[in-house]
Formats: sequence, structure tokens, C-alpha cells
Amino acid sequence: MADTVTEDEREGHNGADVAAPRPVRLRRDIVSVCIAVLLVSVAALVPLVFDRTLLARIFAEAPPLFAYWMPHTGPGTVPAIVIAVLAVVAMPALAQRLSWVWLYAVTWAWALAWTVSLALIDGPQRGYAGRLERPDEYLSEVSGVASIPTMLREFADRIVDGQPDSWTTHVSGHPPGALLSFVVLDRMGLGGGAWAGTWCIVTGTSAAVAVLIAVRRLGDERWARRCAPFLVLFPGWVWVGVSADGYFMAVAAWGVALIAVAATERGWRRALWATVAGVLLGFGIFLSYGLILVGVVALAVLLAARTARPLPWACAGALIAVVAFWASGFWWLDGYHLVVERYYQGIASDRPFAYWGWANLAATLCVLGPAAAAGVGRAFRWPPRRMWHSAPTVLLLGGLAAIVIADLSALSKAETERIWLPFSLWVMVGTGLLPIRHQRIWLVLQATLALLVNHLLLTYW
Repeated sequence: MADTVTEDEREGHNGADVAAPRPVRLRRDIVSVCIAVLLVSVAALVPLVFDRTLLARIFAEAPPLFAYWMPHTGPGTVPAIVIAVLAVVAMPALAQRLSWVWLYAVTWAWALAWTVSLALIDGPQRGYAGRLERPDEYLSEVSGVASIPTMLREFADRIVDGQPDSWTTHVSGHPPGALLSFVVLDRMGLGGGAWAGTWCIVTGTSAAVAVLIAVRRLGDERWARRCAPFLVLFPGWVWVGVSADGYFMAVAAWGVALIAVAATERGWRRALWATVAGVLLGFGIFLSYGLILVGVVALAVLLAARTARPLPWACAGALIAVVAFWASGFWWLDGYHLVVERYYQGIASDRPFAYWGWANLAATLCVLGPAAAAGVGRAFRWPPRRMWHSAPTVLLLGGLAAIVIADLSALSKAETERIWLPFSLWVMVGTGLLPIRHQRIWLVLQATLALLVNHLLLTYW
């Protein structure tokens, strides 16, 4: 047992799960991955094989993902494979040796390059420039916004469907911050799908750095370094390139990261970082109604840091964003109630929660990959109080809690592979529990999953 403890401490476990010998932990990893594979398989097979009538009601041709079966290759195929192979070979060692500034830069750059190559598997137009130009997307409404103040003031009146001037699907399904962001980009001279896609990918992949900062600030630098390779090859990048949810994820992730910074600072620095974090998190709820649940992750950060001192400043910062939109004519709660009405005017009223209530989780597992599933399995220990001994584990539990609450709301039936990106990202923290000597095996599995999804399916996002 002494040898096992020594190895765990050397690899960065900080004493986590040291009571379990190596064979037990390996069996736990295998069981966790098998459960994940079983759930995804059942979610795929039930409508495709056992109940074809269900397939017509769930509105997803490649369940549990919102995608189409279409094996294909593209200009991004070779670069994606090369970038993934290089990451598997080099990132585990680089993550341990680079200075923090360089590790942040390399993690972001590598994730960015891989995300772009994944998007280009579907082609420059279909997979990149044209994704956000579809009639149901934000860019279709940008040219119609003659006045930003008028748009904000009249936004809620155009949410419900059945009116001549109803917003298109995605605009009506989100608060006005999302449309506002793309209008501002357009007026800066960065209009069109290529610029919008670039904005979403560049900002979205920066979220990997936010996670590293949060974990490091919470006192576990070795854990952060162990997570870095998995953040580079996060399968969720498939949906960050290109969807606006990648941008939303980044705003939320940086808000959480700055809460972690504030929790570990003192005096005016704590107040400053907490206020900025609050502004970001407050703005986030005006990008997507679901981002209100990122508050669960932010509270997990404070719980892990064992302090509530940044909370008043963060609330004040969030209030700034809320008051700004209210003063402009949009009240968040009015928009939320109207969007629920709009939600059930569409296919959501036909999609059965009896299926999506658990198939949502299967879709999310496709975003997280087998390494994250194994990490979650390692995080859950007995007795339960041991799970709270590690700050990164508390972050992971915060991400899981947000996912569970979002699922139980029944307002996310399908498409959770993109909608829950802001929560799924924090579950990736669990990969820090995996032994360094096994990292390359897990990274191969992560990269293979992303490449298979992008080559076998045509994802809608």
C-alpha cells in the first residue's frame, strides 16, 4: 500500500483515492467506460432498431446526436489526424515541462488548430463559413437590425412564433446578447459567416485556458497540468467549430475562472476580479438562458476555495449586466417565460422526454469522451465525504450538477451536445485523476471519438 500511495502522490493525485490499489482503479475505469458506451449504444439502437416510430418523434436521424449519417472526408481530414497524433505524442510531456504562460498559449493554439481542422472536414463552406448563415441562425437577422436600441427594446415582443416579425429559431430561443454580439461584429467590419465562425472558434477554444487557470488557482497545479492534454483533444471541439455555443461557453468559462482568481486574491484585487467575473457571468445569461446554471459551477469554485468573500462583488458585477439590459428595454424574466412558450410551439412539444431525459446524457458523453467517463468514475469515492477533499473534484461535481438540473428542466430535449458545452467543459477536470503513464492511451481514444463523429456524421452544428 505504501508503494501505491507514493506513486499517486508523484502523479498528482494529492492523496485522492489512495485507499484503492492500482488493479481496483483500473477496473473502475473499465466499468465507467463500459457504462458510458452502453448508454450511448442503447440511445442509438432503441430508435434505429427497436422502435422506428420513435425515430420520427425524436427528430434526430443519428441519435442521440442531432446529425445525419454521412461518411465523408474533407480538406481538414489529414490536418486533423496529424494534429491529433502530434498532441498524443507531445502534449503529455509538454504539459509537465512548459512554464505556465507557454502552457496556456500552447493549449489554446493546439485546441484552436484542431478545432479548425475538425470543422474543415465538412468543407470550407459547409463546415465553416456557412454554418452560421443558415436561415434559422443569428446572421440571418443581422441585416434587419437598423437600430440596436430598438432591437433591444422590441426583442421580447418578437419571441413568440406565429407573428409576421417573429425572430428566427435561434434568435428567438436566446436572449438578445447573442444577436447583439453578431450585430456588433458586423458593424466592426467583421460580417458574414467566415468572421462569425472564426469568432466562435477563437473565443470558444480559449475556454481551455480558463479551465487551467481555475484549477491552478484552486491550489492544484499538478492536476491542471494533467488536464491540459485532454483539454486540447476535448471531443466537444467538434461542436465548438462552428456554433455560437462555443462563444457562450467561453464567456461562462472565463467568468468561472475569474471567480477562482478572486477567491485566491486579497483586498482590492479580489474585489476587482470578482466584479469582472460577475459582469461576464451576468452577460452570459443574456447569451443563453441556460447559462444561469453556470452559477452552480461558480458556487462550486467558492466551495472548493472555502470562501464566500468574492460573492458580493460578483453579484454586484452581474447586476451591472442585468441593469444594463433592463435599462435598454429587455427584462430577462419576461424573455425567459416567452421563450418557454416559443420552445413548445416547435418540435419540442413532440420530442418525448421519456427518451431524451436519459438520451441527453448519452449525447453529452459523446462530447466528453471515454477519458472523462473514467475520470468521473474515479471522482466518485466512498464514503461520499471524500469527494469534497479535492478542489478540482468539487469543480467536476459542479459541472455534473448543472447538467442534471438542465436535464430535469425538460427544456433541453436533444441537441445537448452543443447546449451543455458550458457545463460539460468542467466535467473534463476529472481527467486529471487518470495516471500519467496511461495518458496517451486515453488521448488516442478521445481523438478517435472526435474523428469518427466528424467523419461518419454530418453534425448540424
